[in-house]
Amino acid sequence: MSSLKFTRIILAAALTLTFALYASQQALAQNESSAQAPAKANTTGLEVQLHLLVATKATTAEDERLPPGLDGVLKQLRTTFTFKNYRLAATLLNRVKNGGRLNLRWVGGPLLASSAATTATPGFNEFNVNSIKLVQDEAGRDAVEMSHFNFGARIPIQLASVAMTGTNPSAPVIQYEQTGITTDITIREGEPTIVGTLNVGPSGDALIIVVSAKRPAAR
Repeated sequence: MSSLKFTRIILAAALTLTFALYASQQALAQNESSAQAPAKANTTGLEVQLHLLVATKATTAEDERLPPGLDGVLKQLRTTFTFKNYRLAATLLNRVKNGGRLNLRWVGGPLLASSAATTATPGFNEFNVNSIKLVQDEAGRDAVEMSHFNFGARIPIQLASVAMTGTNPSAPVIQYEQTGITTDITIREGEPTIVGTLNVGPSGDALIIVVSAKRPAAR
C-alpha cells in the first residue's frame, strides 16, 4: 500500500472519530439541559358546574323544565325514585386549574319552598373540593377526580308557632337544620353526575346534588 493511500485512510478515520465524539458531546449536553429544566406545570383550566335539584312528592300542574344537559340525570332519577316533581334550585359555574381546589360560600333564598321559606330566612350554603384534576379511568377515558367533595347547607325548618298578643296572634318558630355530604368521586369529563341525595324537611322533600367538570371549549 502506498504511503499516500495509507495517509488518506488515517485522515478519514480521524475525521470520523472526531465527528462521533462531537455528536456524542452534543447529545450529552442536550440530555443534561433537559434534565435540569423544570417540568412545565399542567395549567389546564376546568369548568366545574354544580346543580342543586329539589325533588318533591307534590304534584304540580306542569313540571319545571330542567336544562337539556340534565336530561340523562332526570331519567335516572325518575327510574330510581318515586318523586313527582323536580325543579332546579341553583346552578353554579366556576373555573379552577387542573389540580387546584375550590371553596364557595353563599347566602341565598331558601332551597325548599316550605312555610319557613321567607326573605327573613335565607339559606346558607357551602361547596368545597380539596383537589380537582384530570385523570383517566380504567377504560382509558378522560375523567375528573374530585378529592374530598363537600356540600353543606343550613335549611330553615318551621317547628311550631308561639302564641302572642296584639295584632300578631302567633309567630313561627324557625330552626336551622344542617345537612350535607362529603365524599371522594371520579366522574367522566363533561358528564353530569349525581353525587348524592339528601332528605330534608318534614314533607319528605329531597335535595339532589349534581356535578360536572370539563375543559372549556377552545376559542
